[in-house]
Amino acid sequence: MDDVHDWYGPETATFGDRVAAARETAGMSQSELARRLGVKVASLRAWEDDLSEPRANRLSMMAGLLNVSIMWLINGEGAGLEAPAGEADLPSSSHELLNEIREIRADMSARVEQLGRLEKKLRLTLMAEVHDGAA
Repeated sequence: MDDVHDWYGPETATFGDRVAAARETAGMSQSELARRLGVKVASLRAWEDDLSEPRANRLSMMAGLLNVSIMWLINGEGAGLEAPAGEADLPSSSHELLNEIREIRADMSARVEQLGRLEKKLRLTLMAEVHDGAA
């Protein structure tokens, strides 16, 4: 089954999925990994939820702590984790559902970013109008 072979690839897993899986495989809690990286738990949670990404220095530290390659964390290629145990037993329809869920999550993240940009643009526009009206 191709989905099993490429369980952590870019088509089936996000950066956050890979971070969470590697952290769990390493037997670390979010708070433990955050402490070791010198970041807040909220930052690590945002990375695992694909709401933000770490800077290069943290990414390098994380790869070392989790015993995976930086490239595997970024795109699922290189030294990383094998497919989860029991994954081969899942019916192909389960893989399709998981893939669809991940696609929706990625789309939602992109929409949240778009919404943030629009809010900022609106705020700047309103501030300019208020400033122009006061002049």
